[in-house]
Amino acid sequence: MKTIFSKVKLKGHQVVGLLLLVLISAVGSMLLPSFLAQMINRGVMVDQRNVIGILGIIMATITVFSCIINFFSVKIAARISTEFAANLREAVFEKVESFSAAEMDRFGTASLVTRSTSDITNVQNFLSLLLRMGLLAPMMAVAGLVFSAATGGKVSSVLTIAIPILVSVMAVIMVLASRYSMKLRKKLDKINRLFLESLEGVRVIRAFNKQQAESERFHEANVDYAVTARTVGRLGSTVMPAINVIFGVTTAAVLGMGAHYIESGEMEVGSLVANSQYISMVLTSVMILSMVIMIFPTSYACAKRIAEVLETESSIQDGSFPLEQRPLRATVEFRNVTFAYPDAEEPILKDISFVSHPGEVTAIIGGTGHGKSSILKLIPRLYDPLFGEVLIDGVNAKEYKLEDLRSLIGYVPQKNVLFTGDISTNLNFGKEHGTEEDWKRAAKIACAEEFIVKKKEGYHDSIAQGGTNLSGGQRQRMAIARVMMKQPEIYVFDDSFSALDMKTDRQLRQNLKEAVGDATIILIAQRISTIRNADCILVVDDGQIVGKGTHEELIQTCPMYREIAEIQLGKEAI
Repeated sequence: MKTIFSKVKLKGHQVVGLLLLVLISAVGSMLLPSFLAQMINRGVMVDQRNVIGILGIIMATITVFSCIINFFSVKIAARISTEFAANLREAVFEKVESFSAAEMDRFGTASLVTRSTSDITNVQNFLSLLLRMGLLAPMMAVAGLVFSAATGGKVSSVLTIAIPILVSVMAVIMVLASRYSMKLRKKLDKINRLFLESLEGVRVIRAFNKQQAESERFHEANVDYAVTARTVGRLGSTVMPAINVIFGVTTAAVLGMGAHYIESGEMEVGSLVANSQYISMVLTSVMILSMVIMIFPTSYACAKRIAEVLETESSIQDGSFPLEQRPLRATVEFRNVTFAYPDAEEPILKDISFVSHPGEVTAIIGGTGHGKSSILKLIPRLYDPLFGEVLIDGVNAKEYKLEDLRSLIGYVPQKNVLFTGDISTNLNFGKEHGTEEDWKRAAKIACAEEFIVKKKEGYHDSIAQGGTNLSGGQRQRMAIARVMMKQPEIYVFDDSFSALDMKTDRQLRQNLKEAVGDATIILIAQRISTIRNADCILVVDDGQIVGKGTHEELIQTCPMYREIAEIQLGKEAI
C-alpha cells in the first residue's frame, strides 16, 4: 500500500473535505439518540406534546441534513477512489511501457493484464469503502462509547465484554482469509494465462483437434481456483452469523440490565432507549470496521502485486552520450558478445563478433533456435549482452539514450504485429505525421501497394486487431512498409521475407537496394536465394559464428552453408 500511495498521490483538499463531512455526519448520527431520550423523558412520560413536536422537528432536520452530507461524502469518496485508480492504472501502463523484454518475460502478459485491471479495481473498491465507511466507523465508535457511558452508566459496561469478543472473532476470520488471498490472485493469473493462450492459439488448437484437451486443462485450473474461492467464501460467510449472535446477546444483556435499573429507579426509560441505540451504533461501527479489515487482505495482496510492477526497474537504462557526437554513421559492430536469456542454463550466443558498414547488407543464416534472432534483439537493446559490446556508430549502445538509439534503427520483428485502426495509422507508426505521398512511397518499396490499392478504402481501409484480416505475406509487407516510412540509418529484418513468394522476395530486395542508399541492412533469412547477393553472410550454429564471407566464399569454406545451399539449390547448381 505504501508504494502505490507514494507513486500516486491523493488530493489533500479532497481528503480534508471528506473528513469534515464525515465528522459532521457522525455528530449528527450521535445527536439523534440523545434527542430521542429527551423526547421520551420530557415529552412522552409527562405528556408534553409541544416538547415532542419541537424535538421531532429538530430530529427530522438533523436527519435530512445528515442525508445531504452523506450524499456529498459518498460522491467525494467515489471521485477520490476513481481518480486514484485511473492514475494508478496509467502509472502501471507507463511502467510496463518502460520494461525491457526481460521484465516482460518475467511477469508474463496474462499477469500484467490482471494486475492492471482486476487488481487495480480491487484496490479502488477497497479505497472507496475505506473512505466512505472506514473513516466514519472509528468516529462513531468513539463517540458512541462516550455517549453510552454518559447516558447508560453501568449498562454500558456490557461493551467491555462484547467488543473484545467481536474483535477477536473478526481477527481470527481475517487471519484465516488472508492466507488464501495471494493464492487466489495467482490462480487467477493462471486462468487468464490459459485463456489468453487458447485465444491466441485457437487456429492451432482446432487444426490439431485439441479442443477437448484444452478444455480439460482449463477446467482443471478453473476447479482449482473455485476450490480456493469457496474456502475464502466459507470464511467470509461466518462473519454475519457471528456478528448477529454477538449483537443479539449484547442487546438482550442491555435490555435485561436496563429493566432492572429502571425498576430500581436508577435509570430512566429514555436513557435506556438512547443507550441501547448508542451501544448498537458502537457494535455496528466495530462490525463495519471489521468488514473493511476483512476486505483488506485481498486488497493488500492486489496492492502488493501492483507495487511489484511499479518498483521493478528496467534492466535497460538510458545512457547520456549525445547522438550528434557519434564518430561513425550506419555502422553496427559486435565485439566478443555473449548473451543468455534470464534464468537460462547456458548462453544462447557465445563470443559473437562482426562489423556491418554503411551501404552493406549483412545476412544471417543457420538452424532454427541457434541464436539468429537473439543477435538482432541486442541491436535496439531489447536485451543487453552478458559480456562484450554492441557498438552503434562506434559507440557502445548502452551509452545512448534509448530514444536516440532506437531512432537510428528500423526493426521488423519475426512476429509481425499490426494495430487496430487502418492502414495509414499503422504506417504512421514509422513516421508520426506521414502524408499520403509517404504512404505510397513506403508501400511501393515494400511491394504492399498492389494489395492496398485493391482495398475499398485504400490507405484508410481498416486493420483488425493483430492484422487478422490480412494474410501472412500482407502483414509482412505492411511491417516492412512501416519501417520504410521511418527511413532509419540501420535496417534490421528478422526473417521478414519468409511469407513472400520468390518473385515478390526478389522485387522487394531490389527496391530496398535502390531506396536505402548508405543505410546498413542486417537481415535473417532461411532461403539462400534471399541472401546470396549479400556483402557478408554469417552462418550461426549453436550460438556461434561458424562461417563468415560472401556466398561464393562460404560455398568453399563452410560445410554447414554448403549443405544448406545443396539442399535448397541442388548440387548441380552449386
